[in-house]
Amino acid sequence: MNELEREIREEIARRGPLPFARFMELALYHPRWGYYCRPRDPFGVAGDYFTNAQLEPVFGRLIARQIAAWREELGGGEFTVVELGAGRGEAAREIRAALPGVPYLEVERRAGAMPERFTGVVWSNEFFDALPVHVVRFAGGRWRERLVGLHAERFVWVEDELSSPLLADYLGRFGPRPAPDQVVEVNLEALQWLDEIAARLERGWVLTVDYGYTAPEIAGGRRFPNGSLIGYAHHMALEDVLAGPGERDITAHVAFTALAEHGETRGLRAQPLRTQARFLLSIGEGDEFAAALAAPDEPQARRHRMLLKTLLYAMGETFQVLVQRKH
Repeated sequence: MNELEREIREEIARRGPLPFARFMELALYHPRWGYYCRPRDPFGVAGDYFTNAQLEPVFGRLIARQIAAWREELGGGEFTVVELGAGRGEAAREIRAALPGVPYLEVERRAGAMPERFTGVVWSNEFFDALPVHVVRFAGGRWRERLVGLHAERFVWVEDELSSPLLADYLGRFGPRPAPDQVVEVNLEALQWLDEIAARLERGWVLTVDYGYTAPEIAGGRRFPNGSLIGYAHHMALEDVLAGPGERDITAHVAFTALAEHGETRGLRAQPLRTQARFLLSIGEGDEFAAALAAPDEPQARRHRMLLKTLLYAMGETFQVLVQRKH
């Protein structure tokens, strides 16, 4: 039993079963033992998974080119770029190099802050999928919440009434038409981030790159009837997200319907959802990706071509891109 597991057990003993959002908060973001707060680097071959940001410099160059086009569209004046969840900063380095003089702020879930008011872009790559989520199940004609309890010295799922009226409101606005026993994740924190972005961004764009679904896609249990929660460790997907808190990543697919429709109520007008492949093709097709693939020698050029193929084909249909604009 690790130290974080011991702490979670003590909290359950004091308070009773915990909403999964609280469990996930501790598992990922506990200041001492949370997965993202440990000194070990989770990215790359020696870590637990890859993201687009490890496919550098190609990914960052393409994002930079799109941001530059948006800046030009606004006349090239005052412009700020905010990246949510920059991680090791691979993409940030490429974008800064491509846009010298443009303020670039890296905002993590518990560090950094957006300007009070600004014009520009807020963008993220695999940020929303790592926010703590509540988990609900449709049973007996109504939604019930899945909580984390203890049984025989193990963390287990237990069900109860919804722990917050915000869950019922979310499900009424953005939830799918459910099948019996269908499990769905509810990301209330994602809506809070959109609220903050919309309040601070005067003009510009919100660019979200992540994996996820729309409400119609999961209606009736067609996709993810048991929910989309998954753990990752050593490049292996692990279905038991309750085991070994702090020792593995936990993610949930992003509900793009909720992001788009909630953003509309805050003045963020959504463009049609696109696959990553289509989005990157729209950026690079003008020069046939020449700028993104530029390299000092042929070995580097070959590497860049392989990175582009990975972005377009291996990851191109898995990841979705949501662009929202505020006028």
